[in-house]
Amino acid sequence: MAALPGSHFSFERCHVLFNTLDYAWFFALAFVGSWALALLAGAVRRPLSATGGSSTTGAGGNSGTTDDETQAPGRNRALGWLGSSWPRVIFLLALSYTFYSFWNWKYLPLIFGSSTVDFFLARAIGREERPRVRKALLVVTVVLNLGFLGFFKYWNFAVENVHTVRELLAGAPVSAFDTLKVTLPPVGISFFTFESMSYVIDVYRREMPPHRSYFRYLLFVAFFPHLVAGPIVRPRDLLPQFERMPTLTRDEAGEGMFLVAVGLLKKVVLSDQLAINLVDRVFERPENYSALEVLAGVYGYAAQIYCDFSGYTDIAIGSALLLGVRFPKNFDAPYQATDLADFWRRWHISLSTWLRDYLYIPLGGNRMSEWHTYRNLMITMVLGGLWHGASWTFVFWGFLHGLGLGVTRAFQRSRAKAGKQSAKGRPFPIRAAMVLLTFHYVCFAWIFFRAPSFKQAMLVLKQLATMTTFHPNLPGILVGLLAVAIGCCYVPRALYERIRHGFTVLPAPLQGVVLFLVAVVLHEAASAAAVPFVYFQF
Repeated sequence: MAALPGSHFSFERCHVLFNTLDYAWFFALAFVGSWALALLAGAVRRPLSATGGSSTTGAGGNSGTTDDETQAPGRNRALGWLGSSWPRVIFLLALSYTFYSFWNWKYLPLIFGSSTVDFFLARAIGREERPRVRKALLVVTVVLNLGFLGFFKYWNFAVENVHTVRELLAGAPVSAFDTLKVTLPPVGISFFTFESMSYVIDVYRREMPPHRSYFRYLLFVAFFPHLVAGPIVRPRDLLPQFERMPTLTRDEAGEGMFLVAVGLLKKVVLSDQLAINLVDRVFERPENYSALEVLAGVYGYAAQIYCDFSGYTDIAIGSALLLGVRFPKNFDAPYQATDLADFWRRWHISLSTWLRDYLYIPLGGNRMSEWHTYRNLMITMVLGGLWHGASWTFVFWGFLHGLGLGVTRAFQRSRAKAGKQSAKGRPFPIRAAMVLLTFHYVCFAWIFFRAPSFKQAMLVLKQLATMTTFHPNLPGILVGLLAVAIGCCYVPRALYERIRHGFTVLPAPLQGVVLFLVAVVLHEAASAAAVPFVYFQF
């Protein structure tokens, strides 16, 4: 498989992408094994409960008794272990590490080591009462986590910039430091680093106690549905679920299958086709296309990245739900936002809330002067842009969003002082205009996000400025596909919920028919090789 456009990220080792049959087989093994162990635990637990040989089950990482403690001696102890959540936890942990090893097994020690260090440092912080020592331990874990992230993700970026500065100072080409570069950054390092680091910070803030179970913590970090590209799940939300025995109602099973099917349709039918037939071509050589075709490419990328990433999230949430684990929502119709602040309440929610809670608020949030608030917004968004990728184009993308958020805040404050209505209280035409304006500002920023360099981004903007309208590269079927993809971004929530509910209440045979038809569509629409998800490079 090729590298993602505009990145140095290679996918030659990828074997278990969500949009492949390999993942279907892998997930089938996870599903059958996980629920077999859960059913076995239930079967063992019932007779033990009748004889008083099992213990109560705790629901979190506190000091309460869990189903792994206080087992009766001898035979009952062994049966008690089978009747606990432990076999399932170990099984899912082994599968999750196997899943990650398919990408590059050499980085397994990294995710295992960083998780282990954070687990024991958090326990030390939880036991420690001296503020200075607690803060020192927190600094250690933050430095280690950001050090790992910085080296593996940003080392090449730093080397390239040092090389550029050397050339500028020398006034002539100089030898590059290619031998110093990291050849293949670990997949998903941005996601699992943030998740693990947030756990230690939460313990330091005393927002949650240190978790007692080492293996459950390892599973929290490595759980395969969210391991590679999120959503960024908070420890207080996920860890308690691994303490309990899983449950799955008929409606939840239907919802899980629905989410996986919708996610695959978004990815394979919409995102991949737009990328292959429009977006990649336009951004590779924008000078070969008219302004109208380039504009279609920009709109296409807006639809592509939404369908791609929200499709991945749907598959991740659906997969986890089918295993009895609940993930938070990560998208909420972001292109229906009426301003940029509203957009970030809807787009990649798990990242935006992480940046808010662990960066923006610690910087002071909006509790200080207005200047400090705008500064905090800009710092947060610029670093958020850098989180997405080691490139100045990502930094500039973050700058554009920081600037837009600052302007949005200033505008909203001026309206509030004047006693004017918020966006929700305005007439529909005005709200529609606000949605349209927000969408186009986001699209403008996407140009720098997608372009591999500033030079290429400038070529896109230059071609847009020509205002040419000939469009031989926009056949009707491609225009229709683009219209459908953008239309999916504006489906009313009530309609989506009716469709989802309609599927979940169908009899199982009819659900099977629908899923079979989806599989046929996916087979017909799939490209020759599976296209990696965009956010896998982050």
